Amino acid sequence: MATHTPSYLLSRWIFLRLLGLTYLVAFASLGTQVVGLIGADGILPAAGYFDRLFDTFGTAAYGNYPSLLWLSSSDLSLRVLCGAGIVLSGLLAAGVAPAVVLPLLWVGYLSLTIGGQTFLAFQWDTLLLETGLLACFYAPSGWRPTLATETPPAPLARWLLWWLLFRLIFLSGITKLASGDPTWANLTALTYHYQTQPLPLWTGWYAHHLPVWAHQVSAAGMFVVELLLPWAIFAPPRNRRWRLGACAGLVLLQVGIGVTGNYGFFSVLSVVLCLTLVDDRGWRRMLPFLAAKYEGLEDRVREADRGWRGALVTTGAVVLFGLGGLTLGGEINRDLQRSGRPSLDLAWSEPILRLIQPLRSVNGYGLFRVMTRERPELVIEASADGVVWTEWDLPWKPGPPTQRPSLVAPHQPRLDWQLWFAALDPRGDSYWLSSLLARLLEGEPAVIALMRDRPFADGPPRYLRLALYDYRYTTWSERADSGAWWHRELIEYLTQPVSLADLR
Repeated sequence: MATHTPSYLLSRWIFLRLLGLTYLVAFASLGTQVVGLIGADGILPAAGYFDRLFDTFGTAAYGNYPSLLWLSSSDLSLRVLCGAGIVLSGLLAAGVAPAVVLPLLWVGYLSLTIGGQTFLAFQWDTLLLETGLLACFYAPSGWRPTLATETPPAPLARWLLWWLLFRLIFLSGITKLASGDPTWANLTALTYHYQTQPLPLWTGWYAHHLPVWAHQVSAAGMFVVELLLPWAIFAPPRNRRWRLGACAGLVLLQVGIGVTGNYGFFSVLSVVLCLTLVDDRGWRRMLPFLAAKYEGLEDRVREADRGWRGALVTTGAVVLFGLGGLTLGGEINRDLQRSGRPSLDLAWSEPILRLIQPLRSVNGYGLFRVMTRERPELVIEASADGVVWTEWDLPWKPGPPTQRPSLVAPHQPRLDWQLWFAALDPRGDSYWLSSLLARLLEGEPAVIALMRDRPFADGPPRYLRLALYDYRYTTWSERADSGAWWHRELIEYLTQPVSLADLR
C-alpha cells in the first residue's frame, strides 16, 4: 500500500492568518504604551539610547542595532511604526501579499524591539521575530494567493518552523534540569510558581492551594510534554498521528499556562506554532465545513517552488537549521556550566552566533529554568507634604492585598512586567527606576497613563519613594476572614523621599 504524503496548503493558510492576528495583538498592545516607555518624554527615551549607541560604537552601531528608529525616534515615528504594523498585520490576516508583508512586519518589529531596550527584551518578542522570519520562507508568492492557485509550501520551510517549535519546547524542559534547580529536580517548583510568576491570575490563587502531590504530578506531566512529545515532530509521514498527538499535548500545556497566568501573547504564539503540525486532512476533520471546499489538496503535494525562490529557501533553511542547532547546544551548555556540571567546549560557536545576534531571530529559549521562590514587590508611594503617603498603584501588578489578580493577556503591560524583574534586582534596574520616578513627578501624561488613577487630583505629587514588600498568597482562612488575595510585609524602603530636584 502506498504511503499517504500529507499536504500542508490549508495548514499554511491557517497558520499565516493566525500569525497575522498575533502580530496584530503585539503591535496594538505596544502601541498603547510605546510613547510612555520610550517616547521623547518616556521612561527610557529611544532617541537618547540611539545617541549613546552611536557615541559608543560609531557607525558600527547601525549594524549592531539595526532599526528604522535610527531615521527618527520621535513620538510620531513610534506611533506610525506601531500603526503600520497594525495595518500590515491585518493584511497578513486577510491573506494579502504575504511574501511582501511578512518581511515588512519583521523589520518593523525588530526596529521596535531594538529601540524598546529592556521593555522589549522578553522571550516572546524574540520568538515573534524568529517565527516571523521563518514565515517569510513559508509564505506563498503573489498579491492575493488562494488555496486554488498557491504552490504548496516547500518541505524545508515547514521543517524550519517545526525545528523552532522543537527548540522552544525541548529547551523549556531540558534547561530546567540542566540548571540544577532543586525545585525542578524534586518536582516541587509549581508549589512556588503560581504565587511568584510576574503577573498572576486569580486562577493561580486556587492552583497554588492544590496539594503538593498535585503540583508534583503536574510538574512531571510538564516534563513529559516538554522533553518527550517534541520528538514526535520528527515522526515519518506514516506515523502522522504521533505528530497530531504531540500537537494536542503541546497545545494543552500552553492552555494550562494561559489560564493560570498572564504571559502576553506567548501562549497564543506558541499555540500557533504547534498548529503547524496539523496537516490538511487533520484540519478538514476538525473543521468539517472545509472538507468539500478543499478536497484534493493532497494531489498537489509534490509541486514545489523552483528557480531563485526555491534556491533561496533551500540555502536559508540549511543555514538556519545549523544556527538553530548551535543555539540549542549553547543554551544547554550554559546551564550546565552555571550548575557546575560537565559541559562541552562550544566556544568556537560563539563568534558565529554573535554575527547574527543583532537580528534577534535565532534564539535560545527556556522560561523559569530557575524557579523564583519568594515574591518581593515594588510599591510606589506618593506624598504632597512628605508626611502623609498614598500608594500609587499600577493597573495589573499586585498592589493592594484586596486587589483581585485579573486577566490582561494577550495584552502585555510592559511596565507592570518590568517592575517584577526590578523587585528582584532593584540596584541593577535603578537606572530606569529613577527615570520612572522623575517622569511621574513631572506629571508626564504618557507615563502617568501607564499607572492606575493619580493619587492627587490637583496635579503630580511632590515626593515619591519606593517600598519593597514581601508578598504571598493568603491562606483559605485568611481569605475567608479578610477577603484579601495577598498577605504582605514591608521589607524596607529602597529610597528616601525624593523630589524632582533630587532627581535632576
